[in-house]
Amino acid sequence: MRNLIQPEPLQTSALAAHEQLDGGALPDAPSGLRNLIRESWQRSVSFKANPDNPAAPLALDRDELEDYRSQHPLAAIMPVINKLLVQPSHDSGLLVAVGDEVGRLLWVEGDPALQRRAEGMMFVPGADWSEATVGTSAPGTALALGRGIQIAGAEHYQRAVHAWSCTAVPFHDPDSGAVLGVVDITGTATAVAPHTLSLVEATVAAAQAQLRVERLQLAAGLADRPVRRRAASSAARAPGTGAKEGSLYRNSLQLLGRDQALLSLEGKTVALSARHSEILALLSTHPDGLSAEELTVLLYPGEGSAITLRAEMVRLRKVLQQLNPDAVPGSRPYRLPVDVVPDSGQVLSCLQRGAHRIALEIYRGAVLPRSEAPGIVELRDRVSSLLREAVLTDGSAESLLRYAELPEARDDVGVRRAALRLLPARSPKRAAVVADLERLEAELRA
Repeated sequence: MRNLIQPEPLQTSALAAHEQLDGGALPDAPSGLRNLIRESWQRSVSFKANPDNPAAPLALDRDELEDYRSQHPLAAIMPVINKLLVQPSHDSGLLVAVGDEVGRLLWVEGDPALQRRAEGMMFVPGADWSEATVGTSAPGTALALGRGIQIAGAEHYQRAVHAWSCTAVPFHDPDSGAVLGVVDITGTATAVAPHTLSLVEATVAAAQAQLRVERLQLAAGLADRPVRRRAASSAARAPGTGAKEGSLYRNSLQLLGRDQALLSLEGKTVALSARHSEILALLSTHPDGLSAEELTVLLYPGEGSAITLRAEMVRLRKVLQQLNPDAVPGSRPYRLPVDVVPDSGQVLSCLQRGAHRIALEIYRGAVLPRSEAPGIVELRDRVSSLLREAVLTDGSAESLLRYAELPEARDDVGVRRAALRLLPARSPKRAAVVADLERLEAELRA
């Protein structure tokens, strides 16, 4: 349901409802408020947000902000936001803000005169505009609800914000659906015009598409130069296969958090058997190929059989023949004739570049978690351990908490202690982390 509003008729009712706020207490059913505003005010009261605070608190100082937003997934789509929203807003009496998934503003751009005015209420990069901190506002409430909303004037919980109106839309990860942040337009009544919500939604959709392209380009950069040359020469021998220099890879292998891999070739996708998943995972990470003996050692625990391997390769070739004849593996050595990019390789590439936040977004769990193939176990351990090390070394509290949600980190005391050290003293997330640590310590004592 779209939350379009008509600002003027709401203001008298919202101001009257503010009179019912008594020292931060809210009656059960304040009159004159839209339901979503009433429910947001009730959450604001439960968070102990103060409606009389003159400004939002600064959660990130300049150095922290620069480092944090340079690694944030939304940094990649700021050129789209700039073109579609920021540039048109410079002379229109509007501000464009982009915040992270917990409501901290990372970028605030637009009309210069309005920016100076907005500094008075700390609507600036690094400030915390979550519901838990400032109460009802478009950025924080859009994140709380997970959908686009508009907040007009006195509907804001903080009285210092009553001169402003705003429209905000959450930004969802185009692959996982996770909330990555929020895009907001703030200003006068124009900021909550009916077309404004549609404009922000369209901009977010365009930016999500751009983020997907950025990830494909990242995948395209995985192969080193010798492999790219081999791919190009393969393409010359067999038109339509491989990846030509400068193009995007269309062949991928999803291994993370799955017992059976998903293989995509030239737009066609198939779920593989567990054994075929292991074989393609190993071949995709060894682009120069593996001999029968090498692949047998990596594939089978204990004593492996080359005869069994050959039978599996026959079956795998039949599967790939139906999907794309040009992708059928060669033999002596076993090698894929086209470049197939595994998602585990994307994670490793991000970590090598220092982009641990993007790596964490891509990472959906361990590589083929139930596989006992020695080569898969080694790959799984390498990806998992390098990700954990990167998050512990350079990660923010949010990155650590996101990592802690992974199945493999359920009992990770070190990650939770590191998150606790980085969380602000008043963060509402501290209680859950402390509870987890107490649970783990109790289990260790048992």
